[in-house]
Amino acid sequence: MRIARFRFGDQVEFGEVIATDGGVLVREFEGHPFQPPRYTGREFPLSEVKLLAPVLPSKIIGIGKNFAEHAAELDSEVPEEPLMFLKPSTAVIGPGTAIALPPRSLYVEHEAELAVVIGRLCRDVPEENAADVILGYTCANDVTARDLQAQDGQWTRAKGFDTFCPIGPWIETELDLTSDNPLALKITCEVNGESRQFGTSKDMIHSVAKLVSWVSSVMTLLPGDVILTGTPAGTAPLRNGDVVDVTISGIGSLVNAVVERA
Repeated sequence: MRIARFRFGDQVEFGEVIATDGGVLVREFEGHPFQPPRYTGREFPLSEVKLLAPVLPSKIIGIGKNFAEHAAELDSEVPEEPLMFLKPSTAVIGPGTAIALPPRSLYVEHEAELAVVIGRLCRDVPEENAADVILGYTCANDVTARDLQAQDGQWTRAKGFDTFCPIGPWIETELDLTSDNPLALKITCEVNGESRQFGTSKDMIHSVAKLVSWVSSVMTLLPGDVILTGTPAGTAPLRNGDVVDVTISGIGSLVNAVVERA
């Protein structure tokens, strides 16, 4: 199932994105996506709704340097254990909303990432049970002010600006990334149609199952919380007027323009 959060008129709802002979539709359902859907009977053409961030997480947990080639391009060693950081919920935007470049930074980069969406309250999850607490997966862009990251020595400011966590376009619930032989999803980033990043989920140093277990050993995870699993090599600066496309096979594409922050 592909779960979307969308606006139609002045209403914000959840729904299932489905392909039909007549085009792609969103089937509205009641309530939240952390329970079996209760469909309302209303359907909307996807082209007539505004897709929003598919969840509003209480927290976003990022994993740094989880691809060896990305760690190398930062002149950094691969950490033995998952390297965690937090992004505020206020950084979240959905597809089609602009990334705003802050005046305090002269070097903002894109980071295409696979995002894990948690489906239920959990803590101390064994790796072998990680699938039980995952609702699904979506695309993310861990936008980072690289100059401020180097200047501060810790990452809160560099990764915490408003609009610095685009996620979407929806949550895909039918992927298997926690088994002994997980899928190798292609993770790509294009800027203005130019290829910048390419990797697969199998290139990750620490697996999805390990990350869910590791993070949940530190903090309680709530439904809708998001874990960013790291980015492949190829991160590069964003400029005013750019259009960034993060695409993950089996999920979809997350597209955001870039503007100067007013």
